[in-house]
Amino acid sequence: MGEGRGPVLRLLAAGRPAGGRLGLAALCGALALGSGVGLMATSAWLISRAAQHPPVLVLMVAIVAVRAFGIGRGVFRYAERLIGHDATFRILADLRVRVYERLERLVPAGLPQARGGDLLGRLVADVDAVQDLYLRVLLPSAAAVLVGGASVGLAWSLLPSAGVLLLAGLLLAGVVAPWLSAAVARRAEHRTADLRGELTAHVVDVLHGAPELVAYGAAADRLATAARLDDGLTRAAARSSATAGAGAAVTALAGGLAVWGALVVGIPAVRSGHLDGTLLAVLALLPLAAFEVVAGLPLAAQQLQRVRRSAARVFAVLDREEPVRDPAAPITLPEPPCTLRVTDVRARWTPDGPYALDGVSLDLTPGRRCALVGPSGSGKTTLTAVLLRFLSHESGLVTLNGVELSELAGDDVRRLVGLCGQDAHLFDTTIGENLRLARRSATDGEIRDALRRARLLDWVETLPRGLDTRVGEEGAQVSGGQRQRIALARALLADFPVLLLDEPAEHLDVSTADELTADLLAATEGRTTLLVTHRLAGLDAVDEIVVLDGGRVVQRGGHADLLARPGPYRAMWDRERRHDHALC
Repeated sequence: MGEGRGPVLRLLAAGRPAGGRLGLAALCGALALGSGVGLMATSAWLISRAAQHPPVLVLMVAIVAVRAFGIGRGVFRYAERLIGHDATFRILADLRVRVYERLERLVPAGLPQARGGDLLGRLVADVDAVQDLYLRVLLPSAAAVLVGGASVGLAWSLLPSAGVLLLAGLLLAGVVAPWLSAAVARRAEHRTADLRGELTAHVVDVLHGAPELVAYGAAADRLATAARLDDGLTRAAARSSATAGAGAAVTALAGGLAVWGALVVGIPAVRSGHLDGTLLAVLALLPLAAFEVVAGLPLAAQQLQRVRRSAARVFAVLDREEPVRDPAAPITLPEPPCTLRVTDVRARWTPDGPYALDGVSLDLTPGRRCALVGPSGSGKTTLTAVLLRFLSHESGLVTLNGVELSELAGDDVRRLVGLCGQDAHLFDTTIGENLRLARRSATDGEIRDALRRARLLDWVETLPRGLDTRVGEEGAQVSGGQRQRIALARALLADFPVLLLDEPAEHLDVSTADELTADLLAATEGRTTLLVTHRLAGLDAVDEIVVLDGGRVVQRGGHADLLARPGPYRAMWDRERRHDHALC
């Protein structure tokens, strides 16, 4: 994947498919700058020669050339911008898709400590920042080499000493000044990229948690932190701007020295007869146009530092090891009905971390419903991640109709094994569109049937707009229970042969949670189901209850059987009853 190369080299490799367009854009940019140099040189000669009042025919070629260079400068500049941006946006689109696809493969097991805002910053701001490599570094540098060399060649042909001075000035402005700008900006740009990611992550956290922050009086502290991060980012940006200003000053100084140098060597040359007097103006004004070629290079060097840091953050995502690797030649997906069997499985989230599952076994035969209970951290969610191929198990077997999951493609597994999680996302669109995510071809009748099975159809039919009612961002316009029922209806509409329900009643009050649990158990009757829950009420409806603790199975059996004997399950039941009684 190129992990051994630097981020800039990897970006150059990523731009190889658009190399033809970038080359054409560089040529147009060189022609635009060259037209500017030609316009200045020709105009200088034309004005000097016209002052001698020659016949008009002597000036006609220069007059036409001035017009051609003037028109060509605008046309070639427009073409360079059009072609260059087209090529760059193609590269960025491909890179953004690669980052998104990588994040899809990494979530949730591959990014256990990542913050959503920081990932958003990498996907948007950092990917956008790498465009500067092509638009503000490569294209200007290529044009500067071509046009700068041609300008030096023109000055040399008129007066070698003037060519040497122009070359020295261009090297000072186009090499030394950018190098100094890069050296000064390196640390500032490194800090700027990190601060930008921190600020994005913090702002996203504040926006998502705004109601809780206001309710607990913590908003002021969080806003103060945001202001501090913003202040740091502003200072870092100011240092970058100061560096860019210093580079521009060096370029302007070098350009002025080049003009004076041309006059210093040109005037004696005219007096001695080594240079035609009409060409002195060309030598004096040529540096003014030539230095336009290198004026942006100090800023380009600074942009390069920014690109390097942003690219490093992007490639840090692309290079992260996948928690699950699909086989090179996946086995064909088995046909339903499905039997999902877990045998003595061990799994953990990090290679050196403790085992979250340690010898767990479970059978989900067609139509069988099991409940997985246990304290937080007992391994319940880890098991669902293994069953969905979000996390690989280190030992033991997990088979689907006798086929080991590791021999199947993850996307194929998730066509048969579906999830309705505690934080199922609702998009800011209508109820109908949220359900159609499960099956785009679903009719309104099928959507209504799924809502009926989730015990939500009566409520939807009371709404003025029915299925066309918007739910708001993350379901903000509906209650927590309605939000979970919409997610359940979506899972039912998908018609997965095996359905995993991971804490669907989490974050709900006791009565709503128990009602939802009873309804989802009724809705999944006859469907192979694994219910992960911390609530024990209503579990007499499932075929088997598996109690986990510390990643191990400590009890299993039916609800009445587990209550009849001392153990973790009965202790959990007693605590739940005391808690519910206290709330009443």
